[in-house]
Amino acid sequence: MEKSFISFIIIIVFVQVQQAQNNQISKIENPVDWVNPLMGTDSNPELSTGNTYPVIAMPWGMNFWTPQTGKMGHGWAYTYDATKIKGFKQTHQPSPWMNDYGQFSIMPVTGKLRFKQEERESWFSHKAEIATPYYYSVYLADHDITTEITPTERASRFRFTFPETEEASIVIDAFDKGSYVKIIPEEQKIIGYTTRNSGGVPKNFKNYFVVKFDTPFEISKTYNDGDLSSTLEVKSNHAGAIIGFKTKKGQIINLKVASSFINFEQAERNLEEIGNNDFNQLKEKGKEIWNAELSKIEIEGATPNQIGTFYSCLYRSLLFPRKFFEYDAEGNVVHYSPYNGKILKGYMFTDTGFWDTFRSLFPFLNLMYPELSAQMQEGLSNAYDESGWLPEWASPGLRNIMVGNNSASVVSDAYLKSSDAYKYDIENLYEALVHGANNEGPMPAVGRAGAPYYNKLGYVPHDIGLNETAARTLEYAYDDFTIYQLAKALKKSKKEINLYKKRSLNYKNLYDPEHKLMRGKDSKGTWRTPFSPYDWGGDFTEGNSWHYSWSVFHDMQGLIDLMGGNDEFVAQLDNVFSLPPIFGDKYYGGVIHEIREMQIADMGQYAHGNQPIQHMIYLYNYSGQPWKTQYWVRETMDRMYNPNPDGYCGDEDNGQTSAWYVFSVMGFYPVTPATDQYVLGAPLFKKTTVHLQNGNKIVINAKDNNADNRYINTLKFNGTNYTKNWLSHKELLKGAVLDFEMSDKPNKERGISKKDYPYSLSNE
Repeated sequence: MEKSFISFIIIIVFVQVQQAQNNQISKIENPVDWVNPLMGTDSNPELSTGNTYPVIAMPWGMNFWTPQTGKMGHGWAYTYDATKIKGFKQTHQPSPWMNDYGQFSIMPVTGKLRFKQEERESWFSHKAEIATPYYYSVYLADHDITTEITPTERASRFRFTFPETEEASIVIDAFDKGSYVKIIPEEQKIIGYTTRNSGGVPKNFKNYFVVKFDTPFEISKTYNDGDLSSTLEVKSNHAGAIIGFKTKKGQIINLKVASSFINFEQAERNLEEIGNNDFNQLKEKGKEIWNAELSKIEIEGATPNQIGTFYSCLYRSLLFPRKFFEYDAEGNVVHYSPYNGKILKGYMFTDTGFWDTFRSLFPFLNLMYPELSAQMQEGLSNAYDESGWLPEWASPGLRNIMVGNNSASVVSDAYLKSSDAYKYDIENLYEALVHGANNEGPMPAVGRAGAPYYNKLGYVPHDIGLNETAARTLEYAYDDFTIYQLAKALKKSKKEINLYKKRSLNYKNLYDPEHKLMRGKDSKGTWRTPFSPYDWGGDFTEGNSWHYSWSVFHDMQGLIDLMGGNDEFVAQLDNVFSLPPIFGDKYYGGVIHEIREMQIADMGQYAHGNQPIQHMIYLYNYSGQPWKTQYWVRETMDRMYNPNPDGYCGDEDNGQTSAWYVFSVMGFYPVTPATDQYVLGAPLFKKTTVHLQNGNKIVINAKDNNADNRYINTLKFNGTNYTKNWLSHKELLKGAVLDFEMSDKPNKERGISKKDYPYSLSNE
């Protein structure tokens, strides 16, 4: 009887929890309160649920802060399953795979003086941790200290609450690989620099920092490669400082911290961002800034789970690429060049990989933040001037990772979306695109590896000592399309325009009619043998042929024609979801995390945790069955995202996977950047209001939206019935009202005419 009663109570509680999660909230006052910076932190190298860390920062801030649970220099700086904190790190890490640069940490301690991370670390609990974008707090149990952090773009305030003790200290760790510290007791200040990096920096790279205290030092020690001494200045492989105090119970010690990639004087100047604000005032200003940005997309009629997921994804979409510029004494924008080591005028941004982010993050910035996007374009122009190349993966300078020449998409889409509204040197950028498209760079990931073969044969063959050649070919073809689009807009010669249009059709050279998929070739034109479309790697990048065969962003009609028409095309799309998640891993010699994430998702060969296939769901719109897009978009949003530490289904990757969700929530997605179109999915919420930078609004109404009603029955655009499967960027910028009538059954009469299909080059 007792067991039955307990079971009954459990059922009631479960039902109540489910009902609470299904209750829709009509109005969100402070969207930042819904952000969970811990979303995606329950990750490791074998299985990623985001591979994120809690970023405590301002939008696109030059400096981020994070609690550090991992060892010094380890890419997984913070993981949710960790139990001890080693310090609070200023970080510039874009991903654990890229690791960090310009890093140092601060750690409060009680008891004997301790510097080494494994000695000073403390147990902590998520129950005594508060993580928001603008404020972080945690209780360090071993030291009986509460640490609080609140940032600006280049500075921050720390607040430590100590117990009563005669042995209170604060460690400043400048990390190894070359560092310097100097204690200045009369100014209650420590200065220093760190040179630790993971590559992509000039020889003179340093991150200069300054730390100011509101409490006089009673003890001053420096750390020199394992030894503590009373000297106040040290330069070594691993330098650091410890300053000590006697504290009363509840005594608060405040720190002001800033850094610069230029020099100590500039670090002091950056400290002025704090102004006269005390900790609480700075915290409130940070909250206001985040609320202002997040409120640019208002949502209504969503469950708590959906709200948390949406605003956590929107937060992640507003972090990268980071600002890598500073303001000099006259207020001019200046930057340390991560390409040539000089101090130069103008904007610079970094820490993004275009292979990931050209797909949805940069189109999102072009829609919502065109002025900021223009600054980023100026930064890219500066990068070309300073290095001779456009970066494809910058962190902070050129890095040799991933494939493609996707800077072409990033540059072209930004200009084509805004044209001459913003003044930057688009001709210089066009020159950079042409240069990158026709030359091999100083490393395979810069310019186009295999460019001579691609330009001669129309594809990159797999027998020239280069891997992932099919992926390169497909991405080069799309990149040529974006150059073609930009060349037209800039009124280049007909010969030049036609060259890139012709090259954009090179994807056809790798289409295998036997498998109806893409397949690698050698330099003699012979197909890769043996061939399995389930094999990851080899001719493809972090995926297989089932993933990459859809990378014809600009000419889906051409791909449909190759496959034999709409029915065959749809059948292949359907196969992606219906096939078992089998795979071949011989190229890697084992199961990489991207493979495992596809395998466990129970979506067949669909691998949403990695970028190459994320647009594929939207392709049913090109073949007269848009309701299948509507089904799978909702399925992916519901199943692959949540606002918890396991909230992603793979690497979040600098806002790309988050921006996919943000776009999909609104009901449209940029399948083909460098065109005017977004392809329709279906909105998630009852109402979404998008506040554009020009003052206009996009209002998306779907009053009947719920868990069952995932299909579009009808759509009205500004009151007029609208049957197209795409939306115009230019028309949206004018302000628009989209009225969706949603249904639990697909409308198989809407969007089925060829005139309703999105753009394809073959239809020009």
